[in-house]
Amino acid sequence: MYIDDITSALNPKIKDLIALQSKSKERKERGLFVVEGKREFGQALDGGFSPESIFFCEDYLLREDLLRILDDKRYTPALFRVSRYIYDKIAYRGDSEGIVAIFKTKEYKLSDIKLSANPLILVLESVEKPGNLGAVLRTADAAHADAVIVCDPLTDLYNPNLIRAGIGAAFSVKTVACNSEEAYKWLKSNGIAIITAQLQDSQLYYDTDMVQPVAIVMGSEDAGLTDYWRAVADAKVRIPMLGKLDSLNVSVSAAILCFEAVRQRNNKTP
Repeated sequence: MYIDDITSALNPKIKDLIALQSKSKERKERGLFVVEGKREFGQALDGGFSPESIFFCEDYLLREDLLRILDDKRYTPALFRVSRYIYDKIAYRGDSEGIVAIFKTKEYKLSDIKLSANPLILVLESVEKPGNLGAVLRTADAAHADAVIVCDPLTDLYNPNLIRAGIGAAFSVKTVACNSEEAYKWLKSNGIAIITAQLQDSQLYYDTDMVQPVAIVMGSEDAGLTDYWRAVADAKVRIPMLGKLDSLNVSVSAAILCFEAVRQRNNKTP
C-alpha cells in the first residue's frame, strides 16, 4: 500500500484536515469528519465507517501496526506519514497513539433504528455543548440504550469534542438528529412511553415505571425542556437536589435516569 510522506505543516492535506477539525460547515458540506486516536479509530471501523485518509506518525504508531489494522478490515484509504512536529500540530491529545483519520459521515434516520424487545431511548432537546452530548452517548452505550435522538441539535454530531468525550460511543450508539415533532410521532408509533426530566410538576424518578419501553427526554441545562415535550409526556420525573443548586449536568442526569431504568428492568419492578 502506497504511503505519501508529508514534511510541511503548510501542505494542503494538512490544511484540509485542520479545516474539518475546526469547522462544522466544512464537515456538513463535505460529509467528512475527523477521528483521533487508535481506540476511536478502531471503534469507527467496527461501526462500519469508511476511512478516506489516514495521517500517522511512526514515533507513536509503526507502519506495520497500522497496515495490520487495515488488512483486518480490508480498507484502502490514502495514507500519509507525518513527522512528530506535524502530528503534534494536528493532534489535540498527547496520548492519541499516532493516528488521525478522516472518515465519511453517516446520516441516520429514525427508520434506521432497530428496536430491542424492550426499548430504552434517550432524547436530548437542543443540547449545545458537544462534550455533554459525547458523555451522554458514552452513558447510552454503557446502559445498552437502543438509540439517542437529538432534537433540534445546536452542535453537529461529528464534532471532534463530541467524539473525544464519548471515547468512540458515537460509533457504537445509533444517533439520529430530527425535530421534536418527528421524534414524538416515531416514539408513539412504536409504543414507547415518554418520560421527561423536569423540576416542576414531577415525581421522584425512582417512583416511576421504567420497566416498560421508555424514552427519557432531557433539555439543555440553561433552558430545560420546551413546553412541547412537557405537554406530551406520559410521566414527568425529577432527581432530588439536596444542596443549594437546582440542576445537574445533563450527562450526569442522563446516567442517573438510564441506570435507574437498567436497575428496574433487572429487578422487573419499578
